[in-house]
Amino acid sequence: MLPEQLTDHFATEWINAWNSHQIDNILQHYADDIAFYSPMIRLLKFNEEGVIRSKDDLKKYFEIGLNAFPELHFTLHNHFTGINSVVIYYTSVNNKKVAEVFELDAHGKAIKVTCNYTMENSRY
Repeated sequence: MLPEQLTDHFATEWINAWNSHQIDNILQHYADDIAFYSPMIRLLKFNEEGVIRSKDDLKKYFEIGLNAFPELHFTLHNHFTGINSVVIYYTSVNNKKVAEVFELDAHGKAIKVTCNYTMENSRY
């Protein structure tokens, strides 16, 4: 199990990086070898597969997202610690609730991320 201090730091710094809108601050949380799954990949028309498999493509995708949502601000609600993972629960753009599962490598960088969003008819 990852130490709570590490996952707390990761979650807080990740939220702060996104709220800074600084792409380099955001990307420092991800390993070069990444698998990033999100329904937003399709919605932003980055690709139809819904997965990104390189840090270069992740950078391009994040830049598209930052440009599409210039007022982007994330609000952290909680984080959950796992064996080699952390889940970050937060409010995203358009007041969507999101839970992202980050599998971390030995250096504390995300190697696999799965993004999960509330659906339109969700009660939360």
